[in-house]
Amino acid sequence: KPGQLAVGFALEAQNPVENAIEKLRKKNLDMIVLNSATEPGAGFEVDTNIVTLIDREEQSEKLPLMSKEEVARKILEKTSFFFLKV
Repeated sequence: KPGQLAVGFALEAQNPVENAIEKLRKKNLDMIVLNSATEPGAGFEVDTNIVTLIDREEQSEKLPLMSKEEVARKILEKTSFFFLKV
């Protein structure tokens, strides 16, 4: 819908970036957050994560290991900036 930003999340073990981009396209998302499935310190049972932010222009930004709270801030920062461009 006009004025809305669609953000998806992906957890991929094989070909992570390629599979996340495919999901981004297929679901017509504005951005996808790719969670690391293999790197130490990332995942569901820890307080830290490593993610890659990929926008609809397929530009990616891999964030280093950081707290999940910091990851959330980065996602909000990126979506706020992106939303201003819409």
